[in-house]
Amino acid sequence: MIKSKRLTWLTVMIGLVVVTACGGPSRYQKMEQAEATKSVGEAYMRQGNFTAALAELLKAQKLNPDDPYLYNDLGLCYMAKKHYDLSIRNFKKAIELKPDYAPARNNLGTAYLATQDWDAAIAAFNEITKDVLYATPHYPLTNLGLAYFHKGDYKTAERYFLKALKLQPNFVLALRNLGRTYLADGKIDQAITLFQQAVAQSPDNAMLRMDLGNAFRAIGDNQNALHAYRMVMQLAPNTPLAEEAQKAVAAVGP
Repeated sequence: MIKSKRLTWLTVMIGLVVVTACGGPSRYQKMEQAEATKSVGEAYMRQGNFTAALAELLKAQKLNPDDPYLYNDLGLCYMAKKHYDLSIRNFKKAIELKPDYAPARNNLGTAYLATQDWDAAIAAFNEITKDVLYATPHYPLTNLGLAYFHKGDYKTAERYFLKALKLQPNFVLALRNLGRTYLADGKIDQAITLFQQAVAQSPDNAMLRMDLGNAFRAIGDNQNALHAYRMVMQLAPNTPLAEEAQKAVAAVGP
């Protein structure tokens, strides 16, 4: 109800901007209208309604085509809808308009990860790590590790995950992916330790439980593997992940 009232208020504000634009809106009035329309789009984004968000953001783009933050919003919407080519285009436009816009560069790298363009992702994230003012460097460091993990360069992936964890020791994304790196590299005991640490931070994360089950299964600890897989089915029922866990349970045995 509160969200609906907020959207209604923003829509009224846009109308007021239009009404006061006698004889055609001035540049200032267009900017004001664009900002109000963008705010409506961002409100829809927070609700997870990316189709409605896109409609408002595209209206705002026509009114103010030089707003880097607007293009970042557009990129996020297109990425949520899995239109990665359009998301990449908009993130690039945001960076073109504001070269020091680190969040947009991080989002660009994330879009490249989604398209499995590992080298382009690495280039994007590397640019952010040079920015000493970036408030959350553990994110691009972890993303760099993830790109190298997918390239099969486990040594370099490990280095970046450890850098991220040095900054944020309980960062679940880095813990999980370092664990996956160790698991892929045959360092099972180290992987289990990291997955357990990640589960302690995020006990309701079914994916972490699946990772832990796979690690226990890899060393023949079927009892702990079965417990982890059953937790997956409990935490994420009626999902593809639960189906995967059910198949794992059947393979391991009662």
